[in-house]
Amino acid sequence: MNCDTMLRAVEILLVEDSPSDADLTEEAFSEGKVLNNLHWVQDGVEALAFLYQQGNYVDAPRPDLILLDLNLPKKDGREVLAQIKGNPSLKLIPVIILTTSAAERDIVKTYELNANCYITKPIDLEEFIGVVKLIEKFWLALVKLPSE
Repeated sequence: MNCDTMLRAVEILLVEDSPSDADLTEEAFSEGKVLNNLHWVQDGVEALAFLYQQGNYVDAPRPDLILLDLNLPKKDGREVLAQIKGNPSLKLIPVIILTTSAAERDIVKTYELNANCYITKPIDLEEFIGVVKLIEKFWLALVKLPSE
């Protein structure tokens, strides 16, 4: 575990329109070993409001990690990713694409937009929880995340 994660909770922004997937993600992170605060928003517009601390999210913390679905209402995940990686104050936040799409064009496009990782969500419940636990183990316990 790196020093930063031992000192404070890791702030995670989950951008996911499926309440059941959000619940499973939250459950998997709550069972993890790394102290974290999971913040859930359901669409791309809400994600950007959170990141820019606007509207209901004026006091939102800066995320240390973003889990981003691609197929979102209001503003698509690709657009959100482009805005994050195009903004000097946000571009260093690692963005993990966590989506049902396994389409090569989606994988290529998101890496072109500087996604840090692309993971296709497993359909199986246990496998999904396992993937989230692997994300925690790698991204929160092993990887050194940039600080503000």
